[in-house]
Amino acid sequence: MSNYVTDKSKAIAEKSKSGIGRLIHLYHPRTWKEKGLLWSAGVMLLTYAVVVLVLGSLWSFEPAQFDVRQHALQMANGDDNKAKVTGWTTTATVIGIADTLLHKPGGYLSNDIMPPGVYLDNIPNWEFGVLVQLRDSTAMLRNQFSRAQSQSMEDKDLALAQPLFNNDSAKWIFPSAESKYQEGRDVLARYLERLADANDHDGQFYARADNLHLFLEEAATRLGGYVQRLAASVPQLRININLAGDPGARQSTPTPSQTMRATPWLKIDDEFYEARGYSWALLEMLKAFEVDFQAVLQDKNAVVSLRNIIQELEGSQAAVWSPMLLNGTGFGPLANHSLVLAAYMSRANTALRDLGNLLRQG
Repeated sequence: MSNYVTDKSKAIAEKSKSGIGRLIHLYHPRTWKEKGLLWSAGVMLLTYAVVVLVLGSLWSFEPAQFDVRQHALQMANGDDNKAKVTGWTTTATVIGIADTLLHKPGGYLSNDIMPPGVYLDNIPNWEFGVLVQLRDSTAMLRNQFSRAQSQSMEDKDLALAQPLFNNDSAKWIFPSAESKYQEGRDVLARYLERLADANDHDGQFYARADNLHLFLEEAATRLGGYVQRLAASVPQLRININLAGDPGARQSTPTPSQTMRATPWLKIDDEFYEARGYSWALLEMLKAFEVDFQAVLQDKNAVVSLRNIIQELEGSQAAVWSPMLLNGTGFGPLANHSLVLAAYMSRANTALRDLGNLLRQG
């Protein structure tokens, strides 16, 4: 009996040296430690985590404003006369906004599916706010600024560029969102060159008071929407004023006379950074209008009014020194960054409407 047990033990031992036994031995943690593989894997994992953390931190900074006059001159290759062509600064600024969106540190992040972009939240929301203004600006270029009258022909390049910026901002598979936006940017550059071509009479930009008024009305409506979304960071009971002031007004379906509006806690920072992105892009456009619509603004004595709006929006771009957004309730002990931003945008909204009314006067 003892010989049988001894022989069986030897057989098991021999078997452990081959086949499954060898695999178990190879991948046993003790073997990894002995060969240094476990240490190497740990170092690689730590290095990866550090790289992702550092890149994610660097890519989370909002881009600074750019000088619209300097950028226009750069787009004109230093030709000052070319940069003074009506509409050059405005169109070059739209291109500059697109370039910032696509080529800032980390590039376009809204459709990233790999780290660290996939982990980031604030900058993708900032990008969408910029994209909203970029879409509005290209639509205005196509439908208003480049057309002499309502029944005139639309510009061939702007008719191509405007739809390209309306592609899904989160699309990452071919064709990706950024490839379409880059294509739209390049088409805008063609239109820009045609503006300064004395032999090409089709490329035009009309700096008129009615055109500027329409842009300001659209921007004021956008700002008003963002102000309401930011204000909802503090839950409030809102009275329904949708039909106020017009006894004959009607709406599709009835709505409650009072509603409680509150932004979900996890969405507060999303609303904040989208609004910051929109304000950033609108600020660049208004600085460009100060150049191209100078004669119109001076004629209406409205230069100061425009600069007042610019000053309010510059306040909305002040650095956030807190490591995280604070959204205290009402007059509580904590600050509310959303309400601070809403205050700047609300004042800009009112000033935009006042400037629009001034431009509309005969």
